[in-house]
Amino acid sequence: MNSLYHYDIVMRIKHGVICGVDEAGRGPLAGPVFAAAVVFPEDIYIDGLNDSKKLTKRKREAVFEDIMMNAVSFSIARASVEEIEELNILNAALLAMKRAVEGLHIKPDCVLIDGDKLPGLDITSEAVIKGDSTSASIAAASILAKVTRDREMVHISREYPQYGFEKHKGYGTKKHYEALREHGISPVHRLSFLKKLTQP
Repeated sequence: MNSLYHYDIVMRIKHGVICGVDEAGRGPLAGPVFAAAVVFPEDIYIDGLNDSKKLTKRKREAVFEDIMMNAVSFSIARASVEEIEELNILNAALLAMKRAVEGLHIKPDCVLIDGDKLPGLDITSEAVIKGDSTSASIAAASILAKVTRDREMVHISREYPQYGFEKHKGYGTKKHYEALREHGISPVHRLSFLKKLTQP
């Protein structure tokens, strides 16, 4: 049996209904940070489910649809660029995670959070280091968050085509920095990530 599913089985025996949570978009220079929460049925198996970073774009898109069709409940949430600037990226990511869990239509008995920080929920929560390669539920959440954020950046690129968001999704590529130097900083950029460009 795939170890991702084995981990979730063990956690269900220990806690009951479990929920996997992960975020996408902590590193980019622009755009919101997204998080997703997923509750799977006990007998779930989704072909190709894995950490979103280990899947091709095409495979992520296919698995994304399978997750939404098979989950008992799922929720996708975000924290805005303004909230990232106000709270810092870590706290904004935790806020997005909290919103994702609160958006579920059922309340899990335990929430499994990717990473080493917890978002302050009134539900039993466990931080799982490298959770997206440990737990099927967290891996599923990573895919929902990643695909949704990528789609959002493609949408944003239509308003700000000069930056190439549809290609790099806001990450600090050479082309992105070249566009920043040529066109300046847009309202969807995270100023706190661009201090070298904003300092005199």
